[in-house]
Amino acid sequence: MAYVLTIANYNYSSWSMRPWIVIRQVGIQVEEKVLDLAGPGNPTPGVAEISPSGRVPVFEYDGHKVWESLAICELISELFPSAQLWPKDRHRRANARAVATEMVAGFSALRSAMPMNIRARRKHGEIAPAVQKDIDRVKKLWTDCINVSGGPFLYGMFSIADAMYAPVVTRFRSYGVETDPTITAYMKSIEALPAMKVWAERAAAEKHRVPEYEAIAESLPPQ
Repeated sequence: MAYVLTIANYNYSSWSMRPWIVIRQVGIQVEEKVLDLAGPGNPTPGVAEISPSGRVPVFEYDGHKVWESLAICELISELFPSAQLWPKDRHRRANARAVATEMVAGFSALRSAMPMNIRARRKHGEIAPAVQKDIDRVKKLWTDCINVSGGPFLYGMFSIADAMYAPVVTRFRSYGVETDPTITAYMKSIEALPAMKVWAERAAAEKHRVPEYEAIAESLPPQ
């Protein structure tokens, strides 16, 4: 079966990162296509022709398309059950799905104030209350999961839940969010994943720039 994954830029596209990491961790061979983001509120050139929602990522397989990050990850889990992308225990698995979908549905203030920009190394100044609330919730969520599992990942072994929060790890790093030892160790575990290393290398090598995202970083002091 042939697989095609269309994503947006490595440096900026958090939603593309999530299934891409899962696919890489599983070791699936896919044809990869990259589209350049046009910026906030603007349609990405070429995406309307391949995505019913007008967004990426899009995963194509056996004549079918899936165009939402978590849905792609779920499909990969079904196609490759031996990868064990969710916890075996039913209750932990349900918890992991709740954690993953919380990322899909929430944290809009954090995403807006700290857009993914892997190349950036800036120190965020005064943090708005809504953004701080999102940061605090992410930290508590990670800590609660790791206190139960023992780490190094949220549910012990790498799972889809980790992939859903991997872009937040890059945000914390890019904007100098303060972390305690538990959070710092978890971030290092995510960053050490082979897939994350490749993604970061590609982000660093990209030439495409989105002015709106770069302006946010440039308005902040270096770390």
